[in-house]
Amino acid sequence: MKIQYKSHVTVPARVYSHAELRVNELEHLFTGTPEASVVFAAKNGIHYVELTIFVGSTVFRTTEKTSDMMISIDAAASSIRKQLYLHKDKLKETVVNPAAFESDEDEFLLIPEVDDFNAPAFKVVRSKQFPFNPMRVEDAILQMNLIGHAFFAFRNADRDNAYSVVYRRNDGQYGILTDTYQ
Repeated sequence: MKIQYKSHVTVPARVYSHAELRVNELEHLFTGTPEASVVFAAKNGIHYVELTIFVGSTVFRTTEKTSDMMISIDAAASSIRKQLYLHKDKLKETVVNPAAFESDEDEFLLIPEVDDFNAPAFKVVRSKQFPFNPMRVEDAILQMNLIGHAFFAFRNADRDNAYSVVYRRNDGQYGILTDTYQ
Protein backbone atom coordinates (compact mmCIF):
# COMPACT_ATOMS: atom_id res chain seq x y z
CA MET A 1 0.00 0.00 0.00
CA LYS A 2 1.29 3.46 -0.80
CA ILE A 3 1.49 5.42 2.45
CA GLN A 4 2.10 9.15 2.87
CA TYR A 5 3.16 10.48 6.25
CA LYS A 6 2.78 13.89 7.78
CA SER A 7 4.05 14.76 11.22
CA HIS A 8 3.49 17.76 13.45
CA VAL A 9 6.01 16.38 15.97
CA THR A 10 9.34 14.60 15.87
CA VAL A 11 8.62 10.93 15.29
CA PRO A 12 11.24 8.18 15.71
CA ALA A 13 11.85 5.78 12.80
CA ARG A 14 10.37 2.88 14.82
CA VAL A 15 7.01 4.69 14.92
CA TYR A 16 6.99 5.03 11.12
CA SER A 17 7.90 1.34 10.83
CA HIS A 18 5.11 0.35 13.20
CA ALA A 19 2.60 2.49 11.29
CA GLU A 20 3.67 0.97 7.99
CA LEU A 21 3.31 -2.55 9.37
CA ARG A 22 -0.15 -1.91 10.87
CA VAL A 23 -1.51 -0.07 7.81
CA ASN A 24 -0.19 -2.71 5.40
CA GLU A 25 -1.96 -5.38 7.46
CA LEU A 26 -5.24 -3.85 6.21
CA GLU A 27 -4.38 -4.00 2.50
CA HIS A 28 -5.75 -7.52 1.90
CA LEU A 29 -9.20 -6.36 3.07
CA PHE A 30 -9.55 -4.02 0.08
CA THR A 31 -9.96 -4.61 -3.63
CA GLY A 32 -7.54 -2.79 -5.91
CA THR A 33 -4.65 -0.82 -4.50
CA PRO A 34 -5.64 1.46 -1.64
CA GLU A 35 -3.57 4.50 -0.65
CA ALA A 36 -3.13 5.72 2.90
CA SER A 37 -2.30 8.93 4.70
CA VAL A 38 -1.01 8.89 8.27
CA VAL A 39 -0.75 12.09 10.30
CA PHE A 40 1.07 12.17 13.64
CA ALA A 41 0.55 14.88 16.28
CA ALA A 42 0.97 15.31 20.02
CA LYS A 43 -0.20 17.88 22.52
CA ASN A 44 -0.01 17.89 26.31
CA GLY A 45 1.13 14.26 26.43
CA ILE A 46 -1.68 13.05 24.16
CA HIS A 47 -0.57 11.30 20.94
CA TYR A 48 -2.87 11.66 17.93
CA VAL A 49 -2.87 9.50 14.81
CA GLU A 50 -5.16 10.29 11.90
CA LEU A 51 -5.40 7.42 9.41
CA THR A 52 -7.12 7.96 6.06
CA ILE A 53 -7.43 5.25 3.41
CA PHE A 54 -8.52 6.04 -0.13
CA VAL A 55 -10.01 3.25 -2.28
CA GLY A 56 -11.32 4.62 -5.55
CA SER A 57 -13.83 7.32 -4.59
CA THR A 58 -14.44 5.85 -1.11
CA VAL A 59 -12.63 7.30 1.90
CA PHE A 60 -12.13 5.66 5.30
CA ARG A 61 -10.88 7.92 8.10
CA THR A 62 -10.33 7.73 11.81
CA THR A 63 -8.50 9.77 14.43
CA GLU A 64 -7.29 8.10 17.59
CA LYS A 65 -5.67 9.68 20.63
CA THR A 66 -4.00 7.92 23.53
CA SER A 67 -1.06 8.44 25.85
CA ASP A 68 1.25 6.45 23.52
CA MET A 69 1.87 6.91 19.78
CA MET A 70 2.20 3.15 19.13
CA ILE A 71 -1.14 2.47 20.83
CA SER A 72 -2.74 5.30 18.83
CA ILE A 73 -1.48 3.63 15.62
CA ASP A 74 -2.91 0.26 16.73
CA ALA A 75 -6.22 1.88 17.64
CA ALA A 76 -6.44 3.67 14.27
CA ALA A 77 -5.81 0.46 12.32
CA SER A 78 -8.35 -1.35 14.48
CA SER A 79 -10.93 1.40 13.89
CA ILE A 80 -10.55 1.13 10.10
CA ARG A 81 -10.88 -2.66 10.36
CA LYS A 82 -14.01 -2.20 12.48
CA GLN A 83 -15.49 0.20 9.87
CA LEU A 84 -14.87 -2.40 7.19
CA TYR A 85 -16.55 -5.14 9.23
CA LEU A 86 -19.54 -2.94 10.04
CA HIS A 87 -20.10 -1.94 6.40
CA LYS A 88 -18.78 -4.99 4.54
CA ASP A 89 -22.21 -5.96 3.16
CA LYS A 90 -22.77 -2.51 1.64
CA LEU A 91 -19.23 -2.33 0.28
CA LYS A 92 -18.97 -5.94 -0.88
CA GLU A 93 -16.80 -6.48 -3.95
CA THR A 94 -16.64 -2.80 -4.92
CA VAL A 95 -14.29 -1.70 -2.16
CA VAL A 96 -13.68 -4.68 0.10
CA ASN A 97 -12.40 -8.17 -0.55
CA PRO A 98 -15.17 -10.49 0.72
CA ALA A 99 -12.87 -13.52 0.96
CA ALA A 100 -10.61 -11.64 3.39
CA PHE A 101 -13.39 -11.41 5.97
CA GLU A 102 -13.84 -15.16 6.15
CA SER A 103 -10.17 -15.79 6.94
CA ASP A 104 -9.68 -12.66 9.04
CA GLU A 105 -12.26 -13.13 11.82
CA ASP A 106 -9.79 -14.13 14.55
CA GLU A 107 -7.43 -11.23 13.73
CA PHE A 108 -10.07 -8.65 14.65
CA LEU A 109 -8.60 -6.53 17.42
CA LEU A 110 -10.57 -4.15 19.58
CA ILE A 111 -8.74 -1.35 21.34
CA PRO A 112 -10.56 -0.12 24.46
CA GLU A 113 -11.85 3.43 24.43
CA VAL A 114 -9.67 6.00 26.16
CA ASP A 115 -10.53 9.05 28.20
CA ASP A 116 -12.29 11.90 26.41
CA PHE A 117 -9.88 14.81 25.98
CA ASN A 118 -11.67 18.14 25.79
CA ALA A 119 -10.79 20.69 23.11
CA PRO A 120 -11.64 24.39 23.20
CA ALA A 121 -15.03 25.21 21.67
CA PHE A 122 -15.81 27.63 18.80
CA LYS A 123 -12.29 27.78 17.41
CA VAL A 124 -11.80 27.02 13.72
CA VAL A 125 -8.61 24.95 13.57
CA ARG A 126 -8.91 23.56 10.05
CA SER A 127 -10.40 24.60 6.75
CA LYS A 128 -11.02 22.22 3.86
CA GLN A 129 -12.08 22.58 0.27
CA PHE A 130 -13.38 19.67 -1.76
CA PRO A 131 -15.72 19.01 -4.67
CA PHE A 132 -19.35 18.35 -3.85
CA ASN A 133 -19.98 15.25 -5.92
CA PRO A 134 -23.51 14.24 -6.89
CA MET A 135 -24.62 11.09 -5.05
CA ARG A 136 -27.64 9.38 -3.57
CA VAL A 137 -28.57 9.97 0.08
CA GLU A 138 -27.71 6.35 1.00
CA ASP A 139 -24.22 6.74 -0.50
CA ALA A 140 -23.69 10.00 1.41
CA ILE A 141 -24.68 8.32 4.70
CA LEU A 142 -22.29 5.46 3.98
CA GLN A 143 -19.46 7.89 3.17
CA MET A 144 -20.20 9.87 6.37
CA ASN A 145 -19.97 6.68 8.43
CA LEU A 146 -16.75 5.60 6.70
CA ILE A 147 -14.96 8.85 7.51
CA GLY A 148 -16.35 8.86 11.05
CA HIS A 149 -18.04 12.26 10.90
CA ALA A 150 -21.40 13.28 12.32
CA PHE A 151 -22.37 15.01 9.06
CA PHE A 152 -21.54 14.93 5.35
CA ALA A 153 -22.14 17.58 2.66
CA PHE A 154 -22.88 16.52 -0.92
CA ARG A 155 -24.92 17.30 -4.02
CA ASN A 156 -28.13 15.29 -3.88
CA ALA A 157 -28.52 13.35 -7.15
CA ASP A 158 -32.15 12.60 -6.21
CA ARG A 159 -33.00 16.33 -5.88
CA ASP A 160 -31.52 17.86 -9.07
CA ASN A 161 -28.03 18.05 -7.48
CA ALA A 162 -29.20 20.42 -4.72
CA TYR A 163 -26.69 20.98 -1.95
CA SER A 164 -27.54 18.70 0.97
CA VAL A 165 -26.13 17.64 4.32
CA VAL A 166 -26.83 14.31 5.99
CA TYR A 167 -26.25 14.08 9.72
CA ARG A 168 -26.42 11.57 12.55
CA ARG A 169 -29.12 12.37 15.09
CA ASN A 170 -28.74 11.82 18.84
CA ASP A 171 -31.18 8.90 18.60
CA GLY A 172 -28.87 7.12 16.10
CA GLN A 173 -31.11 7.82 13.11
CA TYR A 174 -30.16 10.12 10.23
CA GLY A 175 -31.42 13.49 9.08
CA ILE A 176 -30.96 15.48 5.89
CA LEU A 177 -30.86 19.21 5.19
CA THR A 178 -31.42 20.26 1.58
CA ASP A 179 -30.97 23.65 -0.04
CA THR A 180 -34.21 25.00 -1.56
CA TYR A 181 -32.58 27.99 -3.27
CA GLN A 182 -33.14 27.85 -7.03
